[in-house]
Formats: sequence, C-alpha cells, structure tokens
Amino acid sequence: MATEVKQPEQSNQKTSEERVVRSAQQFWSKNSKPLSYALIVIVLAVGGYFGYKNFIKGPEEVKAGTAMWKAESYFKNDSFNLALNGDGANQGFLKIISKYSGTPSANLAKFYAGACYLQLGDFNNAIKQLKDFSTSSKPLQVRSNGLLGDALSELGKKQEAIDYYKKAGTVFPDDNINSPEYLFRAAMLYQDLGKTNDAVATLKQLKEKYPISPRGYEADKYLAKLGVTR
Repeated sequence: MATEVKQPEQSNQKTSEERVVRSAQQFWSKNSKPLSYALIVIVLAVGGYFGYKNFIKGPEEVKAGTAMWKAESYFKNDSFNLALNGDGANQGFLKIISKYSGTPSANLAKFYAGACYLQLGDFNNAIKQLKDFSTSSKPLQVRSNGLLGDALSELGKKQEAIDYYKKAGTVFPDDNINSPEYLFRAAMLYQDLGKTNDAVATLKQLKEKYPISPRGYEADKYLAKLGVTR
C-alpha cells in the first residue's frame, strides 16, 4: 500500500515539473527574438560606454590635463588674465572649460576661472564659474564656498554671502586656517546687517572650535564690542 500511495505523488510532481518546463519553453519561444534584441542593446550600450570612456574621454582628459599646467602656472604667478584667456600659444581656463567639457580638468578649470574673475573684479562671472564647479574634496569646498562668499559680499549680497561663508567655515572642521577666517567674515557681515545675536553666536562658534587660530584669539575682542564680556 505504501507503494500505491507514493505513485500518484510522484506522478503529480512529475506533471508539475513538466508544466514548469513547458511554460518556460513557451515563454522563450514567444519572446526569444525580443529578448535577444534587448541583450544586444545592453551589450552595445555597455560596450559604447566603455569605448567612450576609454577611447574618447580618456584621451580628452589627458589633453585637458596637459593644457592646464600653463594656465595654472600663470595663476600661481598672479597673471590672472593670462590664466583665464591664455597667451595665444597656450590655452587658458576658459578655453579648457569649453573645449574639454565633461572632464575633471574642465571642472577644476571652473574653480580657477572663478578665482581669476574674482581677482579681476568681475564678480558676476566669478559667481557663475564657482557655482558651476563641483567637488567631493572638502578643502576645495572650503575654498570655493569662501570665494563665492567674497564675490557675493563685493556685490552687496550680504545675507547670501553669509550663507556661503558659513558653509566654508563648517564643511571641513580640520581646516584650522580658512574655516575660522570664513566664520569670522560671516560674523562681521551679520554685524553689518544689524543681526547682533547671529554675530555673537558665530563668534562664539569660532572661539569654541578654533581657539588657537588667529581669529580665535581675536574673538573676545569682537565679542566685547558687541557687549559680550564673558
């Protein structure tokens, strides 16, 4: 009797497996061509991406990096107009941005271009280039946000400048030079706007986080001017 009970179960199990196999076969029969086309599209897309990256963007970045060195050299020597526009034989940051768009060097050139424009007194273009620049580097975020604060401050946009100064002062706490400087600038602009409480809070933040920085040493003096003696 045990054998007679098992036979239907084995038969049912076999029938179930056959249905699964048959269903899979029918599905593949109906959809083999679309699936094959989809697979080809995926392969071509992946291959195209790596081809673009290795054979187009790769060489472009090499060329952009090569072009950057002369512009950076001019920048380091405070020749901001030459760094920005080139010297005829060598490309400047603006040309690198347009010619090698999408490369890391072109992105970094936006930071340099913004800094150049700031030094040349063209604050609107400085803001445009710096806002287009992006980076995951915390030290560079400090500098770019700080430069944006400077440019906005020059245009009299004090509250917006404060916002960028505070970003610059807090994004990278390990920076003991630039971070306290930008917090100090934020506090001074708060004072100019008559926002004494915000100025006091920012100076206290500066004093607490960077007590041995030059601005940290000065914080008590400015707090005293605002009526805070302790």
